[in-house]
Amino acid sequence: MSEATVDVADLRHHGGAEEDGADAADAPLREDIRLLGRVLGEVIREQSGDDVLALVEATRVEAFRLRRSEVDRADVAARLDGLDVRSANHVIRAFSHFSLLANLAEDVHHERRRRFHRLEGSPPQKGSLAATFELLDAAHLDADVVARELAGALVSPVVTAHPTEVRRRTISRVQRQVTELIRRRDRSAPGEADDPAWSGELQRAVLTLWQTALLRLSRLRLADEIDEALRYYEMSLFEVVPAINAELRRALHARWPSAGSDRPVLRPGSWIGGDRDGNPFVTADAVHLASTRQAQTALGHHLSELLALHDELSMSDRLITPTPELAQLAAASGDDSRFRADEPYRRALYGVHARLAATAQRVLGSVPGPPPHAVLEPYATPEEVLADLATVDASLRAHGAAALADDRLARLREAVEVFGFHLAGLDMRQNSAVHAEVLAELFAWAGVCPDYAALDEKQRVELLVGELRMRRPLVRPDAALSDLARGELDVLLAAADQVRALGPEAVPNYVISMCESVSDVLEVAVLLKEVGLLDPGGDGGPTCPVGISPLFETIGDLQHAAETLTAVLGQPLYRALLRNRGDVQEVMLGYSDSNKDGGYLAANWALYRAELALVEVARREGVRLRLFHGRGGTVGRGGGPSYDAIRAQPPGAVAGALRITEQGEVIAAKYAEPDRARRNLEAMVAATLEASLLDTEGLGDDAEPAYALLDDLAARAQQAYRALVHETPGFVEWFRAATPIGELAELNIGSRPPSRKAGDSIADLRAIPWVFSWSQARIMLPGWYGTGSALESWVEGDPARLTRLQELHRRWPWFRTMLSNMGMVLAKTDLDLAARYAELVPDEQLRHRVFDQLTAEHERSCRMLLAVTGDDRLLADNPALARSIRNRFPYLEPLHHLQVEMLRRRRGHDGQDGDDDELVRRNIQLTINGIATALRNSG
Repeated sequence: MSEATVDVADLRHHGGAEEDGADAADAPLREDIRLLGRVLGEVIREQSGDDVLALVEATRVEAFRLRRSEVDRADVAARLDGLDVRSANHVIRAFSHFSLLANLAEDVHHERRRRFHRLEGSPPQKGSLAATFELLDAAHLDADVVARELAGALVSPVVTAHPTEVRRRTISRVQRQVTELIRRRDRSAPGEADDPAWSGELQRAVLTLWQTALLRLSRLRLADEIDEALRYYEMSLFEVVPAINAELRRALHARWPSAGSDRPVLRPGSWIGGDRDGNPFVTADAVHLASTRQAQTALGHHLSELLALHDELSMSDRLITPTPELAQLAAASGDDSRFRADEPYRRALYGVHARLAATAQRVLGSVPGPPPHAVLEPYATPEEVLADLATVDASLRAHGAAALADDRLARLREAVEVFGFHLAGLDMRQNSAVHAEVLAELFAWAGVCPDYAALDEKQRVELLVGELRMRRPLVRPDAALSDLARGELDVLLAAADQVRALGPEAVPNYVISMCESVSDVLEVAVLLKEVGLLDPGGDGGPTCPVGISPLFETIGDLQHAAETLTAVLGQPLYRALLRNRGDVQEVMLGYSDSNKDGGYLAANWALYRAELALVEVARREGVRLRLFHGRGGTVGRGGGPSYDAIRAQPPGAVAGALRITEQGEVIAAKYAEPDRARRNLEAMVAATLEASLLDTEGLGDDAEPAYALLDDLAARAQQAYRALVHETPGFVEWFRAATPIGELAELNIGSRPPSRKAGDSIADLRAIPWVFSWSQARIMLPGWYGTGSALESWVEGDPARLTRLQELHRRWPWFRTMLSNMGMVLAKTDLDLAARYAELVPDEQLRHRVFDQLTAEHERSCRMLLAVTGDDRLLADNPALARSIRNRFPYLEPLHHLQVEMLRRRRGHDGQDGDDDELVRRNIQLTINGIATALRNSG
């Protein structure tokens, strides 16, 4: 068949992927991919002509021939390098769209398989609450142990404004439309799938996708990031979070009536609008906007549900007898409509709605949704709303309407309990160096200390403690301060306003980046006092609604974390403050900078060691430790399956409480649909229960020898990593030439600058663009480099040593999870493709010096990983991901080759000037988008 007469049906084929040993269970997935490919081909032909479709199809054929080793990669590259910029644009768009549609088909197929297993009565899936409670039941746990371990239980996914999500909201909406059409096809009777009306809808959706720009015209503003995060509440979280909390409460109380709290365990959080570490756009206005929009979302939901309840609870007191308390609530509602005179629930709910609307008017200055029927006194706290809803609940149950009480009313009560007026706790975060600089200025202005920066640690602590014993502020509101100091104080004043308006849960924590000392912690306490959040108190000691959380990020900081925490807890004034906060101390652990600092294995082990040491400090000091894990989407930034990661925590490190950041494209992947949100949040809660109540480490008396072995391995891995990244001359130059790091800065994906400060060092670069760029070049260095050298040099060909590693892999969840995640990254790494990117390095000697090290270490890492796991291939432990990679990755081939070619044209080569054609720049950005979409977790 000639290229000019290619049939659009050819595009539907999945390059032979359906022949690669896939079983019948995956037949619907293959059919969906064929269907979507066929429709996309029809749209391309209709919109761009037969020649474009022929080009796309010929490129697809070559990509799959390459996978089957029937052609050389150089031949494919030469064919694509010769395309003009317009033709390249067509190919890039076609393969980007196919990757996106294939992802949708996979997601629907996962749902399909879970539904099948439920209908078949299969055992509960690992990571579900049902499976976890089967494990807990088998352990025959003592109620006192459960009560102790789950006291103050908290599981909090914290959404952060670190976007690597390159898709526009418009594209996401069309994706949901296509997803729903595939679901409808699944539910249809045989033959209905070919219904012309359904086919027309799918055709129009794909047409819309093809004609909608994949890239934003301008960079996201902070306000856009706030709204992006809030939409997931309407999409899934308002439905799923209360349901999981209710199920968890019932299951715990049924087994251990005295254990667990009536407080919701699952409580989302946010950093968007409060995290100003390196983000100049987070100002006082941003804090106010984020808190206000969150409150608007929460109160809007509650008000809407109250009106829906009003419509549903139409019972007449001529037929039922409400409780006196309900009658009193109805009488106080101000609703004197004669049409509702015999409908006490409707009148009572109108009253609740009016009071909550008055709360919204006070907090927001407006009322989301329809106006109330009357003006009543606002509620002061969510607890007052809950008290009135409890009155409604008790009355319904009193006259045999428990089924109604357990429906929408129960969901609303759960929602008010967890979301309150504030929706999600907004954390503050800033770098410790900024705090010191601001306080130095405040102390100098107040005449307290002319040169705070010159003081040693002991002198700083003495000065800070003295300030914390006094109520008077350091400066007046009209003090003439630098922009930095005024901005920091204004941010904290805005946070204090939100705490007063929305309650203490509105701003629950203040995170200190690069925290290294007692003074770093006390400086934040003084700033909180300055804005009225911390009260020095009297004999009872200081109080503050905001917890102070030190963040340990680098390898060195992690190694000294326990020492720092010991010193902080040894400070009497701070200890008194903590005592008044229930003796709960949160510590945040940074996965991104520690990895960038020391490499994959060294960072992961430094985190594990730090947790062990912090747990021991907390036990010794009599405080409850809560760890906050700053994880990203990729393995190089702590990513990977949350269930396995939480269960792999060291003993005592979870203890019923856990907070984890959710970043970038992972947010959409987890929370865009109720089913996915339910599965991911349930896994997080289930793993927290198991890690808190069961011995998930499994090492027993072998723990210390195992730890010593990993100390050795981590040191070897860090040495190998640093030899490349920090000690190889020209490495930064190589990285900037061989990856699209420079072009990434032009992509409109987020408000935060890619670097903390101007500079050309790895240390100055933020972890997200660092990891993202390696992913684009298919090197994935942060997820594996150094580990192969460590394993090989430790084993040294000794079979007994290899057996020891194999035993640890079998027994130790942390070691197994660490290697499994590395295997996933190695499977996504393609050094043959990476060699194309390396060609962008103009210095040939430098090009080979770095790339030869990458190639050798990759070979070592793959070989040693398989030796330790005993597998014969990568991803033997994850066949679903192996299938996904096998099916999807050939479609990445043209995107990578064209990205390299467009980068070469843009930058210039062989003495030629760079091409400043706007379409070349756009093609680069489109390839970045398409590759990120296909990889799914890239930043």
